[in-house]
Amino acid sequence: MNSRKLHDGRQDGLRPLESLSLEKVTSFSDLLRAMSKTAFGGRQLGEAFEILVEIAQRPQCHTVLTVSGAMTVAKQGMIICEMIERGLVDAVVCTGALIAHGLTESIGLTHYQTDPSQSDKTLYDQGYNRIYDTLEMEANLNEVEQLIRDVMGQAPSDGSAWSSASICRAVGQRLDELNHGPGILRSAWRHEVPVFIPAFTDSEVGLDLSISAMLFARQSSGASDSPTSTEALWETVPPFNPFLDLQQYARFALEAEELAIFTIGGGVPRNWAQQVGPYAEIANHRLGTDLPPVRFRYGVRICPEPAHWGGLSGCSYSEGVSWGKFVPSAEGGRYAEVHADATVVWPLLMKAVFEKLDRD
Repeated sequence: MNSRKLHDGRQDGLRPLESLSLEKVTSFSDLLRAMSKTAFGGRQLGEAFEILVEIAQRPQCHTVLTVSGAMTVAKQGMIICEMIERGLVDAVVCTGALIAHGLTESIGLTHYQTDPSQSDKTLYDQGYNRIYDTLEMEANLNEVEQLIRDVMGQAPSDGSAWSSASICRAVGQRLDELNHGPGILRSAWRHEVPVFIPAFTDSEVGLDLSISAMLFARQSSGASDSPTSTEALWETVPPFNPFLDLQQYARFALEAEELAIFTIGGGVPRNWAQQVGPYAEIANHRLGTDLPPVRFRYGVRICPEPAHWGGLSGCSYSEGVSWGKFVPSAEGGRYAEVHADATVVWPLLMKAVFEKLDRD
């Protein structure tokens, strides 16, 4: 005898799906709202839209944007600028590459589409650096180094150490003075949004800071470029302390009534931003402090990498719950993971969010 009971989804409180009718769609926000009632990647993107709108409507919720990958080379930087300008981002955690390549735009320089017929050796000989299907000129990076050197040269000589956030703030202020055009650090400085680069030395900006420190050391000592003085220069390190970033970010998270995270890609920015929960928890356990629990209540991630590849990008939100990084869904946490190329879906997603907020 078949004991199976056939239920009706509505009676069980299930959400019915609806066929996507483009004839009824009159805006980007309408499209993504309709996509949230479909399936697969379309539903993921629609759910991400709904969560971002909810976050934007909760002023007590502070949002951390984490970005890895060459998104500024891919010409997505203006999206970040507009998110900051609209007050949708309260802190940025990113790779140094994102900032370095974004700076070339901020000072009026250009990236180019690569010719697939050219060899990488030829590109190197001609002073081009290839990033997927796009070129960054080495001459551009020389201009960025000059910008970093100028900022360091104007810093007060009080012996205090730099952090990535203080460097980004100083560069943003300098960009605002130069007024060559928009840029992530310029927008961040104007709106007092801290920008953290946890893997700072893994970037052109980190290398520029180190080279500038050696240059200033040589100038102050009057040394020549002899082998002996060159050897001594490699022992010169800039006054830089990454723990200043860690403590500043921890204070930011601890002071927020609610936390949200919006991640493009994964890698070090995503993991560094999320570890603040365990950091506070182990401080309480090992130091006897009484810090409040730090959990992200909202999360949206756009990344094509699946969890089973084992990279940092693959850590799901549900896995993060086991580390004490996220509020469980059963307790009010809301999360969406969009498995797609960010350059394809991020512009669509944010256009819909901006449109919805403008309507409201």
